[in-house]
Amino acid sequence: MLAVDWGTSSLRVYRLDQAGEIVEQRSSAKGILAVQGGRFAEALEAEAGDWIAAGEAPILMSGMIGSRQGWAEASYVECPAGFAEIGRAMKKVRWGASRAWIAPGLSCRDSSGVRDVMRGEEVQILGVLEKLGSGESLICLPGTHSKWALVNDMQIRRFRTHMTGEVFAVLKNHSILGRMMHGEQTDETAFIEGVARAGEPGGLLHHLFGVRARGLFGEIAERSSASYLSGILIGHELRSTDIREGRFYLLCAPQLAALYSGAARAIGMEAVALDPAAAVRGLFKLAAVQHAEGEQG
Repeated sequence: MLAVDWGTSSLRVYRLDQAGEIVEQRSSAKGILAVQGGRFAEALEAEAGDWIAAGEAPILMSGMIGSRQGWAEASYVECPAGFAEIGRAMKKVRWGASRAWIAPGLSCRDSSGVRDVMRGEEVQILGVLEKLGSGESLICLPGTHSKWALVNDMQIRRFRTHMTGEVFAVLKNHSILGRMMHGEQTDETAFIEGVARAGEPGGLLHHLFGVRARGLFGEIAERSSASYLSGILIGHELRSTDIREGRFYLLCAPQLAALYSGAARAIGMEAVALDPAAAVRGLFKLAAVQHAEGEQG
C-alpha cells in the first residue's frame, strides 16, 4: 500500500509491505500550497506514479490534503473518536483508473464551548494508541500549532491547540523583538531561563516584552534572545495543560522533542518521546479497518 502524508509545505509518500513496514519513501516540497490549479493527482503521480502503475494499493492520505484548500475536503469527525469513527469518514477521490482515501480531521469543544480542530495529527495519534495501551494518556504534538490530546480506551477523547510555533516565528521575524535576535543555535541556559520566567507573575504579554527590555540592558545576549523567547512560550504552553506533574508523551522530530523534554524537566514533568513516523502506522491501521468494514462511498 501507499501511505501519503501531505501537508501545507511538504509531500511524503511511503511504500509499505504487508506488515506495514516502510519499504521505500520519497518526499518533495510539493505541499498543497505549491500545487497550482487543484492538480493534486498530477502532483501525486509525479512523485509516485511508478508505484501506482505497479498496482500498489490501497492509497491512504492524511494531512492538509483533506482541507478546503486540498484535493477534497474530508469533514471533521467529532471527538471522542478512534479507528472506527475515523475510518468510516474517509473521503474517496478518483483520477483515471486510480483512487485513494483521505483521512478526516477531528473536532472538539473546550470547557467554554469554543471549537478546536486538528488535521493530520489524528493519524499520528492513531499510530501510537496500541503502544500506549489502556488507560488515560496525554500526548503532545509540538509544532506550528501544538496539539495536546487526551486519549483513553483507544480513542482520542479531546484535545487543545496552542499556536506556540507560529507565534514564535511571527515575533522573531516580524516584531520589534526580532530586531535584537541573531544566530540560529539554541542556547539551553537561556531557554531554561525562559521556561522559568513563564512560571512567574505578570502574564505572557508582560513576559514577552521583557525579552526586549533584557536585551536593551545587556542582560541577555542577542544570540540567546530567541532561545529565551522560545522558553517563555513553551513554558506557558506546558503550564496551561491538563497536567501539572507526571508524564506525557511527545510525537515530534528529535530537535523539538529535546526542547520540550528539557522544558518539562525544568518544571517537574516527564516527557517520553514516541516514534515521529507514527503517521505511517496510523494510515496502515486505518487501511486494515477500512478493509474489514468494506469500502465506503
